[in-house]
Amino acid sequence: MNTLSYKTVSANKATVNKEWVVVDAEGQTLGRMASKVAKLLRGKYKPNYTPHVDCGDNVIIINAEKINLTGKKWEEKQYIRHTGYPGGQRSLTANEVFAKNPASLVEKSVKGMLPKNKLGAALFRNLTVFVGPEHNKEAQKPKTINLNDLK
Repeated sequence: MNTLSYKTVSANKATVNKEWVVVDAEGQTLGRMASKVAKLLRGKYKPNYTPHVDCGDNVIIINAEKINLTGKKWEEKQYIRHTGYPGGQRSLTANEVFAKNPASLVEKSVKGMLPKNKLGAALFRNLTVFVGPEHNKEAQKPKTINLNDLK
């Protein structure tokens, strides 16, 4: 038998249909929300998912200041960075990062769940996080998604 009745279809940049999606972070747990948003950005909920192609949606997260962290994570979770100089390791707690910019807490969480390569950097550019219920992307006609309906 030399002919197949089916072939594996691989998505590419031209055949991908990207949509705009709004996610409300109010009452969501940070890590669970971030993992689902990372899957949306990656395109894993689509039937034509291809690992090496940006086939995910553009995601808008609103109400970033209303996320939850369970347990003692507000005080005990550390965000560590390095200045590049000897002895330059700096750390902030989740409370301190949240006080400076609540959107950055959500961005860091989602970015950590994306691939650490060029594709991951391109996928991260499809994420926009807003503090408050308003966003400036109405022209894209985004549809609202309930994260509790996704696996």
